Amino acid sequence: DVLFTGGDPMIMSYPKLKAYLEPLLEPDFDHIKNIRIGTKSLSYWPYRYVTDKDADDLLELFDKIMSKGKHLAIMAHFSHYRELETEIVKKAIRRLRNVGVKIRTQSPVIKHVNDTSQVWEKMWQQQVNLGLIPYYMFIERNTGAKNYFEVPIAKVFEIYREAFKSVSGLSRTARGPVMSAMPGKIVIEGIAEINNEKVFVLNFLQARNPDWVKRPFFASYDSKATWFNELVPAFGEEEFFFEEELSDILSEKRERFIENFL
Repeated sequence: DVLFTGGDPMIMSYPKLKAYLEPLLEPDFDHIKNIRIGTKSLSYWPYRYVTDKDADDLLELFDKIMSKGKHLAIMAHFSHYRELETEIVKKAIRRLRNVGVKIRTQSPVIKHVNDTSQVWEKMWQQQVNLGLIPYYMFIERNTGAKNYFEVPIAKVFEIYREAFKSVSGLSRTARGPVMSAMPGKIVIEGIAEINNEKVFVLNFLQARNPDWVKRPFFASYDSKATWFNELVPAFGEEEFFFEEELSDILSEKRERFIENFL
């Protein structure tokens, strides 16, 4: 896989995008099967794919990528169902789908914007109706103006659970709630009581060591915690199972960096 992200790569003009994407079609890159582009442009500037002066050239490039046997996916950031309701965004979606582009959707839960299960239920349903694939519900990152936008992990899980149970199987492709944290992508599988202790049930979807993936672990329940670094291991454990190895991995990376660049 190759992921183009940013920032937002779709603010680039057609010639600049072509310079990055077209070389991946050469035989030297036959091992690259999937190309992903992370963007919110479908939400804030759907005209990029419809009426911009290079919109047709862009879609021809996407069509060429698909014709070469690559899988091209737009990882589209939609934060609210209102972003899906204009005719121009529907037309942009149709044009992308007509050349074979798959559109998968993702967003964090954002306080004051989409922090109710009703918003997510309606958004996922509308996405499926438009041929989009719900992909991720994220927990707002612990960066930037986080105090205004952050939502406690426990509340995000309830939003996910209520929305998930209210939609059909076609919308249940959305994984979540997920934190893209230092150790990897951590999903909240549930809230449970084990040995008289209330805990978060956690799992890795992706990890710095693939052996950590799908290995459940537990954190003490904290109704106010908004990010992984605010959680502590459950059952009196001193650290999570991966922490010692993570420290070794990061130390090795630092040593390689110093050796190669300093």
